Amino acid sequence: MGTKEELHVNPTKREISRRQFLNYTLMGVGGFMGAALLTPMLRLAIDPVTNVSASSDMVSTGLKVEDITKEPTRVDFKVKQVDGWYETEETRTAWVYKENDNIVALSPTCKHLGCTVSWNGSKDHPNEFFCPCHGGRYKKNGKNVPKTPPTTALDTFQQGEKDGILMLGQKRPNKV
Repeated sequence: MGTKEELHVNPTKREISRRQFLNYTLMGVGGFMGAALLTPMLRLAIDPVTNVSASSDMVSTGLKVEDITKEPTRVDFKVKQVDGWYETEETRTAWVYKENDNIVALSPTCKHLGCTVSWNGSKDHPNEFFCPCHGGRYKKNGKNVPKTPPTTALDTFQQGEKDGILMLGQKRPNKV
């Protein structure tokens, strides 16, 4: 056994003062509490951005493809809208008809100021889409009539078929 002096001398051990111990403890607890407070805020800001939107998927209109005619028909369908963690169901509309064997699905939103167009909405202009807000007119294929307020064609919807039912997706510019 060594002497009393030999037991207390350890060159690798560094002693910390009471003040340093309290400093380290408070910094650790403060850091933990700060992380606990910031984590939900960061998740709220980042999580909706990293989630894939459900609105990019095709949705069922409930309309049978065999029931689509050459005459434009208004079709209402529902889309799930996700805003952060809040999910709602939004009703959207399309004008749908067949051109030869192709299905055409047009957006009812006027390209002038966003009013809703209707098929045969004007007695003076039959067989056209008409916007009652400012007299905007579109041909059956969605192309804007020259010298009327809209400057571009109505948008079209992506479309597909699943089990004989018309499926619609995102809007895209009409290339007529």
